[in-house]
Amino acid sequence: MSEPGSKPFEISKQIVAAAFEKVRSKKGAAGVDGVTVEQFAQDYKNNLYKLWNRMSSGSYFPAPVRMVEIPKDGGHGTRVLGVPTVQDRIAQTVAVAYLEPLVEPVFHPDSYGYRPGRSPLDAVAACRQRCWQYAWVIDLDIQGFFDNLDHDLILKAVAHHTNDPWILLYVARWLKAPLRQADGSVTARDRGSPQGASISPLLANIFMHYAFDTWMAREFPDVPFERFVDDVIVHCVSEQQARRVKDAIASRLAECGGLRLHPDKTRIVYCKNSTRHGRHRQVSFDFLGHTFKPRSAQRKDGTMFTTFTPAISGKAATAIRQQIRRMRFHLRSDLSFSDIAKMINAKAGAWAAYFGRFRPSETARVLFHIDRYLLRWARRKYKHLRRAPRRASRTLAAIKKSRPGLLAHWRWEVRTRTAAVRAG
Repeated sequence: MSEPGSKPFEISKQIVAAAFEKVRSKKGAAGVDGVTVEQFAQDYKNNLYKLWNRMSSGSYFPAPVRMVEIPKDGGHGTRVLGVPTVQDRIAQTVAVAYLEPLVEPVFHPDSYGYRPGRSPLDAVAACRQRCWQYAWVIDLDIQGFFDNLDHDLILKAVAHHTNDPWILLYVARWLKAPLRQADGSVTARDRGSPQGASISPLLANIFMHYAFDTWMAREFPDVPFERFVDDVIVHCVSEQQARRVKDAIASRLAECGGLRLHPDKTRIVYCKNSTRHGRHRQVSFDFLGHTFKPRSAQRKDGTMFTTFTPAISGKAATAIRQQIRRMRFHLRSDLSFSDIAKMINAKAGAWAAYFGRFRPSETARVLFHIDRYLLRWARRKYKHLRRAPRRASRTLAAIKKSRPGLLAHWRWEVRTRTAAVRAG
């Protein structure tokens, strides 16, 4: 029995404060209450105390989740995101802080999604290495994964790792929080965990740890895979094995709350290279923004061969070009070069760092669009360049050569060239 004045649940105020800082760093949109992170922060001490008090006493109930539809990659249909309120995102981040250290040590080494010390590029690198070792992959697509997660199975999996009653209580409440649509109507939920919720990636990883990772290790111990939450690549030695494993995975997922593999997007792919002479209609796949496919390469002795490697995907390249165009700095003759650098450097640096690790020449071609828009800006801003496109090109090339540190993607190009020279 609790002492007079004590709280039934022991939750650290320091962890609540740290959770707020994490949520604040990610910014994000307001939930159904319309309160932004900035507005919450104006009186954050009082707001955090109220949240801690409700969570510690068991009287915390999450608000409905604001439903937002965003276009899918390629413009085919929409994806539904759920945006919790700021205080609900903080509360979920508190639960993650308690739950993550309990599950992290048992997670599979080939699970990469949203785990400390792991990145999408680690998964891409592991996938590349295994595509060189195994001739076939299964590119898995789980249809409506986040929308169809079984609540009872999630809670059972979470309970396997903690007996903290407040975590189980609030995870159940977050899972059941209704969706509020744009027209104000509210839809009850009996399955799924909304994308956009702070705790959803961890819950998805816990679910897939039992639904997929440990099952694969038990049933197919010699079949490696890379998993980034619900994005999964499985490696096989033959097409026959790939078909057998794919059918077994489909049956397993059906047992785990009725999940289904997408009939069109789940594919068996042949990792064709110079030493593999078989034929198959599917010889490429996308994984975490990279397209894996046969590509020409040159050995140190100058001979050419075909390798199977990743590079920036067509979808990612198109998305970057669209973002560059939407900046519209080429129409702003009032801007200085420094203004433009501030506008583009954060994004350009992130694009270069992520997509430039594999086949950097492909990424350089995409980022060259920034320079094209810089030329248009220069010719609009400076009269002596307006009718002299070649002079404008030479001027920009001279600036790039003399001051490559001005722009993030220029700095990346210099580092890439230097690394290539050192590698021989």
